[in-house]
Amino acid sequence: MNDRSDSTHADASVAVGPGNPRRTRWVGKAVVLTAVVAVSATTYYLQSSNAATVVAPPPPSVAISAPLRRDIESRLGFLGQFSAVDRVEIRAQVGGTLMQIRFKDGEIVHKGDLLFEIDPEPYQIKMSEAVASLESAKARMTLATRQLIRAQELQRSEAGTVENVDQTAAERSAAQASLDDANAKVRDAKFDLDRCRIYAPFSGRMGTHLISIGNLISGSRAASSPTTLLATIVSLDPMYLDFDMSENDFAVFQNVRAKQKGSQAHMVNISPTGDEGFSREGVLNFVDNSLDRSSGTIHARAVIPNSDFSLTPGGFARIRLAVTTPQPALLIPDIAVLADQTDRMVYVVGGDDVATPRKVEVGDLRGGLRVIRSGLAPTDKVIIDGIPTVHPGAKVSPHDGSIQFQSEAAPQGTKS
Repeated sequence: MNDRSDSTHADASVAVGPGNPRRTRWVGKAVVLTAVVAVSATTYYLQSSNAATVVAPPPPSVAISAPLRRDIESRLGFLGQFSAVDRVEIRAQVGGTLMQIRFKDGEIVHKGDLLFEIDPEPYQIKMSEAVASLESAKARMTLATRQLIRAQELQRSEAGTVENVDQTAAERSAAQASLDDANAKVRDAKFDLDRCRIYAPFSGRMGTHLISIGNLISGSRAASSPTTLLATIVSLDPMYLDFDMSENDFAVFQNVRAKQKGSQAHMVNISPTGDEGFSREGVLNFVDNSLDRSSGTIHARAVIPNSDFSLTPGGFARIRLAVTTPQPALLIPDIAVLADQTDRMVYVVGGDDVATPRKVEVGDLRGGLRVIRSGLAPTDKVIIDGIPTVHPGAKVSPHDGSIQFQSEAAPQGTKS
């Protein structure tokens, strides 16, 4: 019995001995569990610490200002294209060999300047022939006149007959007709000879020459062949500016502008492509008599002075027509106006410093500022700077800004 007890005790001692595998597994699991708990506690502590250190960003700083109030007249705006008042194709009236070209391509010439010379020799020969025929006709006329005088004297002295007087009178009439014909041929020959030199019909800019020296050209007096186009010339001062009004704009023009009196009633301001501001002035001189049914527009035209020749046919310009007297208006910087697909809006800041979008109706630019036709009150505070950082309904940190009206350029020929 003692042996069994010792054996059992021995077995128990073996079970709890340090080398037992079961004890090793339990100890390992306890260590892992303790490490997991420690890591979780550390992570929770770090997250709690980071959450405690996150600070909300301050509201964006923006500049605000009430709209600028200024008296502004209502205007209509259009896009127009310049055209020459006069444009001529230079063609010869007589044919022959082209001997000289007296201008450079693209050169500005003046009325009466020599442009082309055609070989005059054939026409000088015809002129000489015509002059010789004229002298012969004059001689025959002189002889016929003397013979008529003698016949009349003889008839008065009863030495001649009436028939002789009639015959010499007829011969004199024939001589007169020959003289008239000779005179006409001289004028015709002189006309052709003079047309061997082609002059500028008005002042303007030449195009490129289309025929080189030495070529044989056809003139308009040669009915058997078409005339030869030598070059073109366009006038430059003044210029036409053509544009189209919509039916609605034309109605406004008719109701307001057409009722005005005096020269100012038809004044327009223009801004050619590349110019800043509306620095030129012109006069509206033509409005068509009917609307184009296909486009719903009516054609109009202004005359623009161009003494410096800086405007070119085919170029474009913006046009302004004032259609009312100056009226109070609100203006803000154009960058303060935001656009979506169909509407325009601005940000207005209230007493709670919250940016609220406000839909507005805009007009044209004046003095570098955008005219606001509706949607704003004179006391509204509009965000004019810092707009990219603003979100609808979010708070902002406003500070006072200013709106400056830039003086518009005075039209040429007027005082600002």
